[in-house]
Amino acid sequence: MDTTRFAREIERLRTRLAHPLPGTEAQFTMAPRYRRDETLADVRGKPCRQAGVLALLVPHTAGAPAILLTVRRDHLARHAGQVSFPGGRLEPGESHVAAALRETHEEVGIDPASVDVLGPLTPLYIPPSNYCVYPFVGAVYAPPDLRPHDDEVAAVLAVPLTHLLDPSTRRCTPWTLRGRTVEVPFFEVEGHRVWGATAMMLAELLAVYAEATSPA
Repeated sequence: MDTTRFAREIERLRTRLAHPLPGTEAQFTMAPRYRRDETLADVRGKPCRQAGVLALLVPHTAGAPAILLTVRRDHLARHAGQVSFPGGRLEPGESHVAAALRETHEEVGIDPASVDVLGPLTPLYIPPSNYCVYPFVGAVYAPPDLRPHDDEVAAVLAVPLTHLLDPSTRRCTPWTLRGRTVEVPFFEVEGHRVWGATAMMLAELLAVYAEATSPA
């Protein structure tokens, strides 16, 4: 596998992540309209649960970076069957990035030492669970030896970012919430729907990636 393009685009992405991020402007392109008034700024100074997640980029056969996503088991108490980034709640004394790396190791078996952390995305507040989620972008430079956690992870997806930039992957579905019907946007990925907080964080990553790799 030729990883020249992968390495080049990763360096461009690292550089872009060091500059101001698009933030909620990008995130809310994949949020229902009612969600757009609930941001992390609303809870500053208030207690919320802390979590870290990892948007991990891996080499794809076409040479472009692919994003690693997990499909959660149907029996789990929270977010059963949903597609998400690996990650989870902080342990006492743990940083957000350390939690993201630890959870990635626990969920899919990737050694934290092999991950090159490129930088953070914009933190996101999730009102239903009262979580403040801190996403980080990382990369591994060889196809990883994945060992999914049998009890938590039903499948692992590696989706090229170029595929997700195709507008046809962005769709909407009606959803009834508190007695009213709202249109919920999602990414269609290999027969799965990526929606909610994961879709919002992914939207910002895609915006940053598109800017970083656009012709000068």
